[in-house]
Amino acid sequence: MPQLSLSWLGLGQVAAFPWLLLLLVGASWLLARFLAWTYAFYDNCRRLQYFPQPPKQKWFWGHQVLIIATEEGLKNLTQMSATYPQGFRIWLGPIFPFLVLCHPDIIRSITNASAAIAPKDDLSIRFLKPWLGEGILLSGSGKWSRHRRMLTPAFHFNILKPYIKIFNRSVNIMHDKWQHLASEGSSRLDMFEHISLMTLDSLQKCIFSFDSHCQERPSEYIATILELSALVEKRNQHILQHMDFLYYLSHDGRRFHRACRLVHDFTDAVIQEQRRTLPTQGIDDFLKDKTLDFIDVLLLSKDEDGKVLSDEDVRAEADTFMFAGHDTTASGLSWVLYNLARHPEYQEHCRQEDRDPKEIEWYDLAQLPFLTMCVKESLRLHPPVPYTSRHCIWDIVLPDGRVIPKDAHSLICIINIIGIHHNPTVLPFPSTPDPLKERSPLAFIPFSVGPRNCIRQAFAMAKMKVVLALTLLRFRFLLDHTEPRRKPELIMRAEGGLWLRVEPLNAGLQ
Repeated sequence: MPQLSLSWLGLGQVAAFPWLLLLLVGASWLLARFLAWTYAFYDNCRRLQYFPQPPKQKWFWGHQVLIIATEEGLKNLTQMSATYPQGFRIWLGPIFPFLVLCHPDIIRSITNASAAIAPKDDLSIRFLKPWLGEGILLSGSGKWSRHRRMLTPAFHFNILKPYIKIFNRSVNIMHDKWQHLASEGSSRLDMFEHISLMTLDSLQKCIFSFDSHCQERPSEYIATILELSALVEKRNQHILQHMDFLYYLSHDGRRFHRACRLVHDFTDAVIQEQRRTLPTQGIDDFLKDKTLDFIDVLLLSKDEDGKVLSDEDVRAEADTFMFAGHDTTASGLSWVLYNLARHPEYQEHCRQEDRDPKEIEWYDLAQLPFLTMCVKESLRLHPPVPYTSRHCIWDIVLPDGRVIPKDAHSLICIINIIGIHHNPTVLPFPSTPDPLKERSPLAFIPFSVGPRNCIRQAFAMAKMKVVLALTLLRFRFLLDHTEPRRKPELIMRAEGGLWLRVEPLNAGLQ
């Protein structure tokens, strides 16, 4: 038998045995890993067989065509939730299973689990990490718990109250634009675009105490925020761009990197300036003379050991709030106005709750119960966050005895928020708007649920109520085909693919 020659490595035949041994050990290790993965995969498949599965359209791609991140994909999820009201399993490719949970009784087992047992999965948000860093949206359980405790004071009612004046000013600017456009005659514009600029304007003032006048003139920072949001959404829809090394070689990847750098530079400059101006003593006197913005609260926050947040952590939380705060509220507001246009009787009821069109005060928010119900019903019908995901570190037993197997790497549990909201076994006639419906708390999940629920809900609801109360007192919203055209009016492209007519009321012309 010929000897293996390693002369090309400068080694003699005597060295062949150790190299063969090393090769054998490496091959054995790879084989053992493959067999362990194969057994775990088989065991998971066996335990997942108790969850129903829709038919696959293509063997290799699995159910990917049914769950694409588009309006069609959301409709598919809603329809499958009606067919499988408890939940179902789907496959992304041939080897990546997902459990889609569609009923409050089923998701309760996960939502009641701690963040250490059922941590948030980064399935749909990992592409945000270069932009948002290790903020409260993306951080792991240990860092998340610390930041959650330190951020809670930032959303106390005493901090939120002064923001109401900021909301009033920002929405007044938007309304002035609408009045001007209406006075010039019928104009067509995108409602979501205008509302997004308004929410970004108010957020920039609340977070940074900075006024970019982005509603009146272009702002590079605001344009970059919108560009980053669009790039992340585009990347979600193209599976080949999910691989980082390919994405950052592409044109979109380079644009994303440049945009991240610009946003980080802006936030870093604000942090450095405000850290420099914060007094080292006499904090109480400083607080009496200043409305705290979000950056101030973060810079003043300390944990149980007296440690403060680093500049990088402050930047991550500020950028996270800027991203999450504008997109969800802008979407929610657009859908509320669309739904109120479809139901003029609800719109008029909301309009009658508050008769002062000049300014909304903090105490006024409690005097708008029907408007609040309409907001919640619209968020149920069209949740800004349609689903959230978890992966289970431990086995989780469901009420019916089925088990979600632990698998920290491949099995992902999707809490199908839009499916729960439209589940006919949870709520009769779920697609029919009715603000007076009574429902279980877990049958209404506007943003997130469980230990990692949305800390900014009070802020978002306060802003939405201020914007809607002022808007309904100054404008009437109708579906474009409901009545003969009258001037002045705006024609605004709304959610749902329809156009709304926006007519100024007398109160708005004073």
